[in-house]
Amino acid sequence: MLLDEQQQFLSYNGEVIIFQLSKPKSVEGAADKTMNLCVKRMAFNRDTKLFVQKSSGVFSMRASHFKIEIICCSCTTDSRTGIILPCIFIKKKKRNNVVKYLLFLLHSSNQFEQSFHFKLDYELKEDIRLFTGPSVLWRHANKLFYISSNTCTVLSAPVQLSSVVWTGEIEGEGTVVLGIRTACLPESEDEDEFSTSDRAIWGSEFFGYAIETQKMLPGTCFMPHAYSRVVSSVYMCKDEILKKQLRISLVAITHKNQLIWFQDGLPKGVCELPYEEPCSVKTAVTSSNDLLFIVSFASGNICVVQRRDSLQVASKWQKVKSVLVDDFVGSGSEQLLLLFKDDSNTDTLSTFKITDLGEVNYGNGINYKYDVPAAEGLQENGLLTVRALETRLQAGCTSVRELQQHLGLKKRVILESCRALIDLVEERTHILPTANEEGLVSLWDDVENPPHSLGKESASASRVPEHFTEKLWQRVVGDSLVVGVKLTESFYLSLSDVSLSLVMDQDSSSISPIIECRNKIIKLNKAFSASAASPCQIEPPPKKMKLDLHSKNHLKKEFPKRCSRVQLDGAKTIIAVTSLSPLLAFHHVRCIVLLHAKKQKRQNDNLQESKKITVVCGKILLSLEDISDGKYSVKMLRDNSYCTGSMEDILAALAVSVRFSFQIVSTDCTLTPVNSWLLGEMECTPFKECHDNIFCHKAGNVHGTVFNWTLKNPFEGVLTLFCRNLTVLFQCLHSLTRVLPPSCDVKLLRSGTRGVLTEQLALALEKEMLTWRSSFFSKESKTENSLTWGNEPGKKISDAPVASLLDSEEAVRQFRKKLQNEREESVLSMNQTMNGALYQEIALKIAEAQLSSDMIVWKLSKS
Repeated sequence: MLLDEQQQFLSYNGEVIIFQLSKPKSVEGAADKTMNLCVKRMAFNRDTKLFVQKSSGVFSMRASHFKIEIICCSCTTDSRTGIILPCIFIKKKKRNNVVKYLLFLLHSSNQFEQSFHFKLDYELKEDIRLFTGPSVLWRHANKLFYISSNTCTVLSAPVQLSSVVWTGEIEGEGTVVLGIRTACLPESEDEDEFSTSDRAIWGSEFFGYAIETQKMLPGTCFMPHAYSRVVSSVYMCKDEILKKQLRISLVAITHKNQLIWFQDGLPKGVCELPYEEPCSVKTAVTSSNDLLFIVSFASGNICVVQRRDSLQVASKWQKVKSVLVDDFVGSGSEQLLLLFKDDSNTDTLSTFKITDLGEVNYGNGINYKYDVPAAEGLQENGLLTVRALETRLQAGCTSVRELQQHLGLKKRVILESCRALIDLVEERTHILPTANEEGLVSLWDDVENPPHSLGKESASASRVPEHFTEKLWQRVVGDSLVVGVKLTESFYLSLSDVSLSLVMDQDSSSISPIIECRNKIIKLNKAFSASAASPCQIEPPPKKMKLDLHSKNHLKKEFPKRCSRVQLDGAKTIIAVTSLSPLLAFHHVRCIVLLHAKKQKRQNDNLQESKKITVVCGKILLSLEDISDGKYSVKMLRDNSYCTGSMEDILAALAVSVRFSFQIVSTDCTLTPVNSWLLGEMECTPFKECHDNIFCHKAGNVHGTVFNWTLKNPFEGVLTLFCRNLTVLFQCLHSLTRVLPPSCDVKLLRSGTRGVLTEQLALALEKEMLTWRSSFFSKESKTENSLTWGNEPGKKISDAPVASLLDSEEAVRQFRKKLQNEREESVLSMNQTMNGALYQEIALKIAEAQLSSDMIVWKLSKS
């Protein structure tokens, strides 16, 4: 290359920057005194598939008695702004062997800025590197020198070295130089014996030197000292600090024509290079997320090594002038730009190739006829398919990792909520973790509440003055644990708003302390009822818009939910049922039983406000020893034709059972065989507490089934079964159909008998009509005193016959006046007003009556 046509290529933000030293055109008296440093920015046009010039700039320098050359160029960080900018390092040599060096920064406006300059009495030839600052580092006479824009003074590092193989940034250390020097064996015995013997054998070692901190780093964290004799250049792929240890991943090229992959100081792979004298290596990350190693050789050849299961040469090219790595086509990933030597064409960027060894493949001035053999073309198609599949697989793995992180976060939130609930029950102060502790980002400033204020809130929330619970008990039925709480007679709340929770009273960091259970509310009377207190009860579809007042709880005092209504007379027990086997894994289990309810208190204008309360009912203990001894087993024994089970045993048996009701109708004969079947074949005996409900003692699956047989008349009755599962139900029905007459009709009742529902509908419609009438008359009575009628007080119209009033003209006028007054009074009576509280009370009563009748109509349609 001639002096007036020196060129250097650099990639920057997807563009190609070309630096060129040239003499200006002949100008009289100035031909030998100036030299132009020109810059051109070139961008790839995907439509024309050519590089086009975007902008250019020129910087003139005095060249009198100087020989000017471009040493190198690179992209480095400007320490003043933190912005990465292109920079170029230039040498100006005088005839008296004094060498002046200048470093220029190139801004986006194509203006050159001289960062610093310095003079030396020798030329820089060995291991010249540009790095952050911008700064320049070089080696001379086995010593390390550097200068930066901050100091503008040449400094010397206190190290002796034979070569520099890498310079760059390392996390926590700043700018680090990795070099090779003669081995310095330690005198102490604290050093690693293998490292010491390794250095003694080879006589040389790797070392790292942090320029800012002037700190020495052990070379074994990069690679073993045995490679110090053959490694010529290194590229750092990844560096991080894990558990206060520096973890490094790098590739190195050697004088033996090899590329070696090192991980944490140990070799992990090696690849033989196709050409001799490798001089540098760089990397590229393609659209398929492949990591490519681009190795340049002194002969101008290039090869690309791909790292998959092993290191393999993926492609190679010859007669390459320069190779750059950037996103030239704007695809969001990196490609290789190969600039080829072409003596026949002197245009800039005339012969090039852009490729990522995948989908991206552009070129100009290249004969592709001999570029890729046919067999390799087929192999490349297969490689593209594999890469596409790998990309989809990697995207799926990324989604799975994000989902796992999300589930882990949800688990931590649930566990923290459980701990807060336990502290609330135990009246302890619970301190929430900060957002940083949970790995979250707070959307507002964290305000730390005083611990005493949290304690007060917890105590006030858990203390309830009323005592609603009378007895706490537990039973084990099969694989279910049944916990019951008997409510006192003073419990006046709606049972639809009551539920039980079981909380493990022990440290459970790996599992949730909240025990999953289902609730049931059971009332014992002539006909058993077992209603599930669950928000997922079936409701009829809404046929009219329900009232939405200040609080939906206004309906719940007088009109509780139909899905779980239980009359408040008699014993009331709420039961929680949960799986037993998971609890037995702890051998000994202690649980806190919490009762949740809604307490309603009256406000102004007869409206009500609901308040959630939580009552600690007590604790239950469970162990394998007690279960093995049958301490909590249900005991149903025969005693003089009766079943002697206690009330808790009966409730536990019903809680784990499913209720089914069947209407049995016989047109030809009476239904006496049903009673005989229950007492005979099914071996049933009635409970002492309620004789109409009987317990099955027959051996087998049907044992423990509870029946209730109610005759409406000799030809019609309702049979209710409480059985453990559908298999038991089918066995019972199969046995029953064998004793029933063939003409009997058995029908499953979903919501009760049709006759009972018809009677309830008549009563509901009557109540709806009475509600309308009572509401109207209450309105009349409450508003009649507030109205002002048209007649004046004390003034009264005569009640004489109409004929006598029409005898004279005066009488006719009087009669007309009376008719006018009556008309005005009628209009006033039609336009009466009332206050909002009275209107809400009337509307609530009417809505309750209508909802009640609608519910029964829906049940009739399902029966």
